[in-house]
Amino acid sequence: MTAAPPTPALTVTAEGFGGASSYGSSVRTSSSKRDYDGAESPRKLDLDGLTPFEKNFYVESPSVAAMSEREVEEYRQQREITVEGRDVPKPVKSFRDVGFPDYVMQEISKAGFFEPTPIQAQGWPMALKGRDLIGIAETGSGKTLAYLLPAIVHVNAQPFLAPGDGPIVLVLAPTRELAVQIQQESTKFGASSKIKSTCIYGGVPKGPQVRDLQKGVEIVIATPGRLIDMLESHNTNLRRVTYLVLDEADRMLDMGFEPQIKKILSQIRPDRQTLYWSATWPKEVEHLARQYLYNPYKVIIGSPDLKANHAIRQHVDIVSESQKYNKLVKLLEDIMDGSRILIFMDTKKGCDQITRQLRMDGWPALSIHGDKSQAERDWVLSEFKAGKSPIMTATDVAARGLDVKDVKYVINYDFPGSLEDYVHRIGRTGRAGAKGTAYTFFTAANARFAKELITILEEAGQKVSPELAAMGRGAPPSSAGHGGFRDRGRGYGGGRHWS
Repeated sequence: MTAAPPTPALTVTAEGFGGASSYGSSVRTSSSKRDYDGAESPRKLDLDGLTPFEKNFYVESPSVAAMSEREVEEYRQQREITVEGRDVPKPVKSFRDVGFPDYVMQEISKAGFFEPTPIQAQGWPMALKGRDLIGIAETGSGKTLAYLLPAIVHVNAQPFLAPGDGPIVLVLAPTRELAVQIQQESTKFGASSKIKSTCIYGGVPKGPQVRDLQKGVEIVIATPGRLIDMLESHNTNLRRVTYLVLDEADRMLDMGFEPQIKKILSQIRPDRQTLYWSATWPKEVEHLARQYLYNPYKVIIGSPDLKANHAIRQHVDIVSESQKYNKLVKLLEDIMDGSRILIFMDTKKGCDQITRQLRMDGWPALSIHGDKSQAERDWVLSEFKAGKSPIMTATDVAARGLDVKDVKYVINYDFPGSLEDYVHRIGRTGRAGAKGTAYTFFTAANARFAKELITILEEAGQKVSPELAAMGRGAPPSSAGHGGFRDRGRGYGGGRHWS
């Protein structure tokens, strides 16, 4: 990083910068340009007193430049990459093509990565060009590094932090678990260039977080509520933020964080670079993007329609509420081989009750949910990751962004409140090229989801039981508990079966 005088102080009004901008409607295309409407370029807004900063670091490598339009199209089709926006850069096929500095390349080779994932192949050139970016990709797609590595390049091109300066990079995340995981990656890849990061989240004492902020950190990963606390108590400020990431924007909106996000964004300079990540693209997520992104690229990995990872075998068993626990025990007897098993419940109370019952019955189970202290949640996660307690029950707090290697089975003890959450829950298995299996208990009370669930199963090439098909047509379940795949002779994909 180059030394430079400290950034001039910046006055933020009650409304903040008011850096809301929008982008126009689009026609999906892999290569056409499109016009944007309504937005005023942040460059035309009042930036008096703000130090100019550099954000375009991308130099196309000769091998990428040599790719013909046809080769680009074929590569994108093959890897299910859809792009929108003006002057979209070509994807990169190898890490060397990105032009990352040596210190970043060393970390990549240390991590043993073979080639960029689709979101990285297309997202890195976009992010390094300094433009706003919308990325739609499922969890486990490598998106954390898709925004973190360009963030490290961005930080290293900015003036050093002066005393009293806030961060240069701000990453907003919906849950403390996800925030902690992002920080672990940030520490690993930022260490070689002495980039400091900290994680700001609720449920733990503020002291250590305040000390980190006061010492000065280039990257802050935060949940919205605790960050606002820190801003209001003047423990940090966002005057230096020029690279902003919203990770799992859909989840943050689901959790009711929109007012906090708007309050935070109003305090960041309007000519910042914003990267906006979401696993799904509902209207609310699009609406927020229209307000705060200017002339963005958009990259979609896979279909924008909701679909499950094809590496996961999905089994759905029609049961009654009273049969669930016995079914669970039978299933555990069948599949338990020391592999990690993640069991999802709807409520914290249910989580605790089932975990207690499992432990009384001799099963090595622990639970994680929002009412647990941070220390207890960290301990439960470490026991689960280490395989000391291979069964973990969880509410949806653990469903998104929870990166535990080798979860072999996911069990939906309670069906979630939306199909998006179903896809994200089962997405805890089958990560990074591995195979996985998901089992779901489905009751008459869940019947309204049957039709959409059948669509997801069929798209992934999974079998649909006659009972579930009947529910999808609006018929009541004939006799709960006789669906699924209890008949071992039916041959549902070989291997273990659910008895």
